[in-house]
Amino acid sequence: MNFSSNKHILRGFLALAAALLLSACDMVPTELNTSLPDDRTVDYSGPDCGIGTADPADACAYKVSFWSPMVAGSYSCDNCHDGSNKSPHFLDQANVNRAYAETLTIIDRNAPANSRLIDKIKSGHNCGSSGECTAMATVVTGYIDAWVNGTGGGSGGGGGGGNAIVLEAPVQKDAGASKSLPDATAEPSVLTNFGATVHPLLVANCADCHVESAAIPQSPFFSESDVAAAYEAIKTSQKMDLDTPANSRLVVRLDQEFHNCWDPNGTGSADCAASAAAMEQAITAFAGTIATSAVDSNWVISKALGLKEGLVASGGARDDSSTIALYEFKAGSGDVISDTSGVAPALNLRLEGSEGIDYKWVGGWGIEFLGGHARANTSDGQKLRDRIVASGQYSIEAWVVPGNVSQGTAGDPARIITYSVGADRRNFTLGQAEYRYEFMQRSSTTNANGEPSLITNADDEDLQAAQQHVVVTFDPVNGRRIYVNGVDTGDADTSTPGSLANWDDSYALVFGSESGGADAWQGKLRLVAIHDRAMSEAQIRQNFEAGVGEKFLLLFNVSDQLFDPPPAPEQGTYVMMEVSQYDSYSYLFYKPTLVSLDPAFTPGNIVVKGLRLGLNGKEPAVGQAFRNIDTTVTSNIYTNGGEVLSELGTIIALEKGAEADEFFLTFEQLGSKTDVRVDMVCGVNATCTPTAVDGSAVPDIGLRTFEEINASMAAITGVDMNAPGNESVKSTYLTVKQQLPTLEDIAGFLPAHQMAIAQLAIQYCNGLVEDPALRSAFYGDFDFTADVATAYGSGDSAQKQQMLDALYDNMIGLPDAANNVLSGVPARADLKAELFGPAASNPNNLFDRLAAPANGTDAIRTRAIAKALCTATLGSAAMLIQ
Repeated sequence: MNFSSNKHILRGFLALAAALLLSACDMVPTELNTSLPDDRTVDYSGPDCGIGTADPADACAYKVSFWSPMVAGSYSCDNCHDGSNKSPHFLDQANVNRAYAETLTIIDRNAPANSRLIDKIKSGHNCGSSGECTAMATVVTGYIDAWVNGTGGGSGGGGGGGNAIVLEAPVQKDAGASKSLPDATAEPSVLTNFGATVHPLLVANCADCHVESAAIPQSPFFSESDVAAAYEAIKTSQKMDLDTPANSRLVVRLDQEFHNCWDPNGTGSADCAASAAAMEQAITAFAGTIATSAVDSNWVISKALGLKEGLVASGGARDDSSTIALYEFKAGSGDVISDTSGVAPALNLRLEGSEGIDYKWVGGWGIEFLGGHARANTSDGQKLRDRIVASGQYSIEAWVVPGNVSQGTAGDPARIITYSVGADRRNFTLGQAEYRYEFMQRSSTTNANGEPSLITNADDEDLQAAQQHVVVTFDPVNGRRIYVNGVDTGDADTSTPGSLANWDDSYALVFGSESGGADAWQGKLRLVAIHDRAMSEAQIRQNFEAGVGEKFLLLFNVSDQLFDPPPAPEQGTYVMMEVSQYDSYSYLFYKPTLVSLDPAFTPGNIVVKGLRLGLNGKEPAVGQAFRNIDTTVTSNIYTNGGEVLSELGTIIALEKGAEADEFFLTFEQLGSKTDVRVDMVCGVNATCTPTAVDGSAVPDIGLRTFEEINASMAAITGVDMNAPGNESVKSTYLTVKQQLPTLEDIAGFLPAHQMAIAQLAIQYCNGLVEDPALRSAFYGDFDFTADVATAYGSGDSAQKQQMLDALYDNMIGLPDAANNVLSGVPARADLKAELFGPAASNPNNLFDRLAAPANGTDAIRTRAIAKALCTATLGSAAMLIQ
């Protein structure tokens, strides 16, 4: 770390975060693909770049990395700022050097994101919706960064070191008292108070839109008649400010934006001022029932900060040198997912469905699909086809959070990202098949559906319902590969690498489902990038370590606790943390580090013990991962880079939202200041109310769920539904899948479940009996080519016993030669009575009914009987119960 007066530059601080999967970065790329497609070239006949400028090389870099993509792109800045209309003429098309001079006045070379041009775009100046302006600001920031830092152009290569981060003293403020909406399960009275104040107004005046059953439902659904549901919607959407009710979004929406006001005073017309006053009064009354959280005077605490008062950690650790489409999901609202790659034309997607029902934006940058999808225009997708076919290689990169591990099946995965036109025609698809990632790609050596596909090994369970970085690549030498969290899964591509020339440019890029809405995927996307090169392992690892999302460095001033008198903030000592909004419900805090802004600082011996996070005047009950810190920072170990206090990260719950939550730190000991804590233990130093015991009896057994049923039948019979010849097995499973049990609770078992189980068992047994190799391994030398009388024998025959033993040993219990029988399952004699009788004990046994002469007696009937006996056993409770 290098120091200067009043502030220092911390170079490469992002390396501190590289080891954390959930770390974040503001995604300004260190390598930006600013090349122009052939049909987007710029027609320029003015003076050569650099003529008459003080720095010709910089002027030419400006032309390549900023001026050309801005003029060729889809933005309309050149309609006014082209030299013939409005000043500044930063896109002068007659003289690029004049444009260069004008542009220098509106950009910040040291911090491109702080440029006056970027501020103008963010303010909404001729750039469309809020989300579209955010996307444009990101792209243009990338152009400026590529110009001034030399990060533009080229393809592949990767690398790029992190930009310098200037540590400066933040705003100084003390932690204050605050009110927050409590958890209704912990404080049930809050529902009563909410139901008596705010809820009646919402139900009476907002229920035409803000309920799930509305004709056009609008999220959040805070007008539901169910008080608990409405309260939860208010709590998670942060629509109320309990400390200053007039600032509540519910009030501002009426008072300043005149949104669907009503007539509180019965005047015959809507009155927004009166509506806002009524809402503010209701919120004020409700806020009066919420206790204020005040900082304990005994605590040893730091100064306080809000998330947005931290330093933006723009480390630029990603390699986007070959990126041709990039989706960072920064908008946070609206129905457009913008392509911020800077490669024209922009390939934007439009979300389809209702927000809050089919999809919802995720705090900290992301989108969650709940059954909906986002789709691009087919005409815009041509740049994917043209660029990828031209290079003959590509990569799909995504940060994903699968919603579950039960969606999709091998060969028919739930579509995460697809470039296709229907269920059986695609250029590529990245999908989920339960615990597996599947990569389907059309080429000269695969069919129109991208099969054979590349799929991860089922036993490895590479896909988890957690945040993961997944990359699939293709090149003519190595074929297809899949990487999860920076590591090659090692799954081999069985297809010879082929040509991509048969890709169809009329297909659509879709996130979250197939192009028509089928095969929906549930989960979150935090970032998607499509590259026109096969990324190297080093590039993949670099982008994995860069993390995802919006990240800040929060500097909590602790000088007041360490020094008397404390130094000025510009020379102060701080505990620095990397903080990001992990999702819509929580924050991620990572790697507390003791740093000083004084270049001559020597710590002496600073004891740091029992660090806890504070939020809105109190310490959260969970997420205190740093409470066990117990270290002494000495001059011998302290470096200019600061002293890391813990390598851990932790998550705490969001309360008021990223704009309003206030953080601070508390310590059991900091320097010589102490606040000894004693853990509260029920029955020792704390009186705890025990949770009432539910006296209802709970079953000792449960059901296998749909994916477990399918996996069990496959394992028992040896039938692979994805193997050639077993299409009917797969088709039946996909048909009855939603009819099979989804929960393990046996109390929820329905007759419809058993019907679906029977249909699936029939197909698996058919696959077993009709496959000579499988049936030989299962039944031994039983003769399936003989007629019924010969194959099964008469009476209590050895052939029937052989059939019985095969079914019992493989499907119900273990071989009992040594009395090794599973407990709680039917005995072999019980199964025999059901299947074979004899007639004297069970005249209604299955075999006698099936073997009656009227039913036929040839070898075909022999196998049909075997399938029926198999189905009755495989579809029984012996398989279903666990």
